[in-house]
Amino acid sequence: MKRKREGENQDHNKQMEIVWQTPANPPEKQDYIFRDGRRHVRPYYFEFVSHVKNRWAGKTIVDLFAEEFKGRPYDYYVSAVKCGRIQVDGEMVPVSYIVKSSQKISHFVHRHEPPVMACDVSILQKELDVVTVCKPPSAPVHPCGQYRKNTVVGILQAEHGLAPLFPVHRLDRLVSGLLILARNASKADLFRQQIEAGKVHKQYIAKVIGVFPEGEQVVDANINYNAKAGRSTAEAGEHCGDTPIKGKAACTKFTRISTNGTHSIVLCEPITGRTHQIRVHLLCTGHPIANDMLYLSEHVTDRSTEGMSADRAAAFSGHTLTTITNESCDKSENSNEDFSIDPMCTNCPNLAPKGYDGDEEGLWLHCIRYTGPEWIYECPHPEWASLS
Repeated sequence: MKRKREGENQDHNKQMEIVWQTPANPPEKQDYIFRDGRRHVRPYYFEFVSHVKNRWAGKTIVDLFAEEFKGRPYDYYVSAVKCGRIQVDGEMVPVSYIVKSSQKISHFVHRHEPPVMACDVSILQKELDVVTVCKPPSAPVHPCGQYRKNTVVGILQAEHGLAPLFPVHRLDRLVSGLLILARNASKADLFRQQIEAGKVHKQYIAKVIGVFPEGEQVVDANINYNAKAGRSTAEAGEHCGDTPIKGKAACTKFTRISTNGTHSIVLCEPITGRTHQIRVHLLCTGHPIANDMLYLSEHVTDRSTEGMSADRAAAFSGHTLTTITNESCDKSENSNEDFSIDPMCTNCPNLAPKGYDGDEEGLWLHCIRYTGPEWIYECPHPEWASLS
């Protein structure tokens, strides 16, 4: 659904015709702009809807936004209320308006999505009720936080007309490889039942530091995920310290595939599925993923105190990336294409939201195979898996 709104109260909006998008608007091929090895989303107008929580009740509409959504300055929220970009129950209200519990609040924004690597989402297999793809690193699987169109599901809908899609499993944003998507809810539910029953075998490969030991190595260490810090820790006696165990049980099997004396390619077979499980368990072995800066760094700053990072954008919707080495990531530039600058937008004239000017590398962790009852899906190995 698209809603046209013309003649905003402020002078600079009077001549603008704005088409507001909602989640019902599907991504389209022309929504994407490719620049400097990154896939950007052309900024668009979007309606964010929320309902007043009990702890918000009694605050003015401006104070509510200024305190709860700190990504924009106070003056922006004053202007947004005055010109109707922030509404309560579908109506314009004064800046002094006191909100009440359960009221519907609409915030109409010029939305800038974070960029991802300019890689294709390669279709591996297309069946009547299943599609498998090779997920590129840096793109989240499905809409979350600030990502909506710049997701695997969004790109497949825009570039291949595939919808609806139901991800059968998840891969972390920086992880690449096999992604299985059901084409209907009943097939997705069947996969879910098989996974929960322990009938699905998962295999990944990783490029790690050092000479990984020969023979099967098993790490049985609880995983404790800290959402505030955005990282997990392992809790297991001799390998990972003897602090009180409070995480979730986790187990991963590792087998060395090859080594060149500096790095090793390791087959990783997670028995459980905890957040960052493979990454943390490899760290426990003394052979972390060779480019995993989150776990290689001895001093990781609490991300809640930093500027918005791409990972935080995947988790929060508070109202890049890498040197491309894979041929599938070579996209033609279309930097001549422009987009409309919104005079009220706090991100314009940049394509990306504030806080996305750093480089980011895809993690050397790749899903290669899922095996279930009478089915198997596989994905080709990435270039970094060949040691020379």
